[in-house]
Amino acid sequence: MNVARGGIGRALLGSGLLAVTLLGGAGGYGIGLLTSAASEVTGQAVPLGLVTPTTPVTTQTPTKPPRTATPDNTKPLDPDDLSYQTRTAYSEQVVRSRITVNVPRNWWLSHSDPPQYSWFSDPTRKRKLRIEAGFSVTRPPAASMAERVGILEALSADRLLTILDQKIDAKARTATLTYTYIPENETSLRRIMVRWVATDDSGNVGVELSSIGLPQDKDAILDVLDHASESVTRSDSEL
Repeated sequence: MNVARGGIGRALLGSGLLAVTLLGGAGGYGIGLLTSAASEVTGQAVPLGLVTPTTPVTTQTPTKPPRTATPDNTKPLDPDDLSYQTRTAYSEQVVRSRITVNVPRNWWLSHSDPPQYSWFSDPTRKRKLRIEAGFSVTRPPAASMAERVGILEALSADRLLTILDQKIDAKARTATLTYTYIPENETSLRRIMVRWVATDDSGNVGVELSSIGLPQDKDAILDVLDHASESVTRSDSEL
């Protein structure tokens, strides 16, 4: 979405190329008599005052109508209906991270291929908890959040991105970004909360958690994220 996008505990920035277009023109101007079609046949010049001006034809490119999200009227997920249990997931990047985390009891576990991140999804697959680790622990939560905001703001306008909140909690050693947008190949808005969590004494990000759902799932999305971030652990081994 993870928002998945990608891993964000380390910098995954692509290179930008500046395209320069050189506009060239003719080196000189031709000078001659203004003539009508008739004068071109007879070879006789027509006085300037008799030339019929031509009206330039403007071609307008049709404008694309603004995109609108398709409402998803699925019943909101109720936090009171959720019960949690400790589950284990794995994430592989520069190291293999074993993650333990509290997630809703009936959510299913899946992995990306290659296993850069894992996610737990509810039976409807409209709500997910995405977990990413395995990256080097080198960046504080605030820096990771700032980088993600920059990536999101580069999305095309038809994704209907709205950044709702950015919060840094120094005591909990977390940064939390909340936004809505339309994911790729989807037509309805998703509400996403991404939290970067420090898992060791360095204070740098060890795990990225993304709680994803529908806009009407606001309370449940936060509940899932809070349970996950308060319980998450990371232990690493070599690949």
